[in-house]
Amino acid sequence: MFSIHRKELTWGGRPLVIETGRLARQADGAVLVTYGETTVLCTAVAEKKPRPGIDFFPLTVNYQEKAFAAGRIPGGFFKREGRPSEKETLTSRLIDRPIRPLFASGFRNETQVICTVLSHDLENDPDIPSLVGASAALTISGIPFLGPIFGARVGYVAGEYVLNPRIEELENSTLDMVIAGTADAVLMVESEAQSLSEEEMLGAVMFAQRESRPVIDAIIALAEDCAKEPWALDPADPAQAELGERVREISEAALRDAYAEQVKQARVEKVAQAKAGAQEALADSYPADTVAGALKTLEKDIVRNAILDTGARIDGRDTRTVRPIRAEVGILPRLHGSALFTRGETQALVVATLGTGQDEQIIDALEGEYREHFLLHYNFPPYSVGEASFLRSPGRREIGHGKLAWRAVHAMMPSKEDFPYTVRVVSEITESNGSSSMATVCGASLAMMDAGVPIRAPVAGIAMGLIKEGDRFAVLSDILGDEDHLGDMDFKVAGTRDGVTALQMDIKITGITEEIMRTALEQARDGRFHILDNMDRALSSAREGISEHAPRITAFSIPRDKIREVIGTGGKVIREICEVTGAKIDIEDDGTIKVAAVDSGAADKAIEWIRGIVAEPEVGVIYSGKVVKVVDFGAFVNFLGARDGLVHISELAPRRVGKVTDVVNEGDEVKVKVLGIDDRGKVRLSMKVVDQETGEDISDKRAAPKEAVPGAV
Repeated sequence: MFSIHRKELTWGGRPLVIETGRLARQADGAVLVTYGETTVLCTAVAEKKPRPGIDFFPLTVNYQEKAFAAGRIPGGFFKREGRPSEKETLTSRLIDRPIRPLFASGFRNETQVICTVLSHDLENDPDIPSLVGASAALTISGIPFLGPIFGARVGYVAGEYVLNPRIEELENSTLDMVIAGTADAVLMVESEAQSLSEEEMLGAVMFAQRESRPVIDAIIALAEDCAKEPWALDPADPAQAELGERVREISEAALRDAYAEQVKQARVEKVAQAKAGAQEALADSYPADTVAGALKTLEKDIVRNAILDTGARIDGRDTRTVRPIRAEVGILPRLHGSALFTRGETQALVVATLGTGQDEQIIDALEGEYREHFLLHYNFPPYSVGEASFLRSPGRREIGHGKLAWRAVHAMMPSKEDFPYTVRVVSEITESNGSSSMATVCGASLAMMDAGVPIRAPVAGIAMGLIKEGDRFAVLSDILGDEDHLGDMDFKVAGTRDGVTALQMDIKITGITEEIMRTALEQARDGRFHILDNMDRALSSAREGISEHAPRITAFSIPRDKIREVIGTGGKVIREICEVTGAKIDIEDDGTIKVAAVDSGAADKAIEWIRGIVAEPEVGVIYSGKVVKVVDFGAFVNFLGARDGLVHISELAPRRVGKVTDVVNEGDEVKVKVLGIDDRGKVRLSMKVVDQETGEDISDKRAAPKEAVPGAV
């Protein structure tokens, strides 16, 4: 019934199994990848005919996690998986980026890759098996894919590279890097690092490529056993060459003139006019999409060769110069921290907000639920590029750019113990012409320092580009949007003066060499230092203290066995404290209490209240209290937080008392002295030995004053 083919190898100290022929047999390609005990089903399907009227490759990649893979039931009302999580979105992008440039040129068939996590051993992240599985599924499918590729993770522990570190090993690693590529070249890098040097980052990339060769060999061997016949591609249409010549005759001069314009909006308008002229002139002879494709080819030829031939770029810069920079902080009133970072025609308005533990994001992941106290959100409104379109919820691009900026800054964040705030950074891109994610990194550093967040060092980021034709290449610092669109590489590097904190690379060609990566890293370091110099002029370190509009957090500890008393039955006590004082209170399992309030008086009142609850009464000490109940034989007084004691009728006053209510009533504020505490914890109090006006102990005028304790008079 099944024709099963398997390849098994040991990789990174664990077994890797690639199997096909048992599941999803109607897909063009389907493999089951198991690494350790993490299993992912990867499928590839393409429509048999190209989608008409398009000039791009319609590829969709979906990575999805099933809760049952970790033996869990989804949270929420519906108890089933819903919209993609941030992890699923980011992993979908991780798979898409290295495979997209490897499809045959001109292939326009609707193609979908789906990677479904079926089992998670909570040790091996499913993203690496998904990358391997997507590559294998495409390689055996017959779809014109110029693979296979590998996908690997690299850690850096105690000065040694670690291949595919387990999840717990990453906690001690100064690097978390995912690399994908072919046997000969690197296609994609995504990483977070603890200020590693450029040499250490490059070494990690080369290490992954060397160690992953067995995976590529296994996929090739699997394809030799069971790959489907390769799809026949339509031969090149001779009319295309003729169309290219006609487009060049009609539009070359106008496009060259347009790309000589250094102002983006003016350039965009001129390019649009040149394209419209060609479309109108050729409307009767060629479909609009084929004309658009020929125009794009001509654009790339003009821009790329001008850079390679002259070294001059679209806006007149050379290959290493960074656009003019202006950095400003504290530009918005009442906010906890704000910054405006402008580089050329790219601008990010970044705001930092400080919150409490109640503002942490609860993340429901396959590995279990956890809380995140540093959040970074990136928004890209249409006006930033001069367009009018619908405002939608954040898409894959926004989530990906925000996560890249998060990785870049995260390494420099203070520990939760040193700075017990939840920090949310929001980047609003108000102008965009290349590298808005790196502008977000710069703005995030400035906004947090303006808010008084003690980050270990400012972080700056720069985007590098590549133009490569044959053996000639040029690495471009601080790329424009057009250079990104028409170039071969998007290489983003963020870091401090001490080293790299994040690196992301995407390639549109079949890979780049170690030489090109080394050049890009060295050039990026120079650009990063230049940007940091400009940022330092605005603010070079965190402000002393936080904004007066931010909550002050005071942390202290109480005995763990007192937590229940502070919370109260059903949370009654802590709710009352919050409602009366206006403070926010977080209680952790180890007895750590964090009290937050903008008004310091409210925080002090809440702290005093809590200390009173957990304090133990001392015999002979005088306390202020409140009568909470009157009975025939005396009065019960709440005198130390939730602590009650009995004032016997004989201890109410220095005279005979016939009726308790002759002396006190419920609600009266009184002063009492602790006479004793029995074995059951019941407290005996006295009012008659205390001057109710002054709080003085009158049982013995010569008694030494008692040591002050919380709640004591």
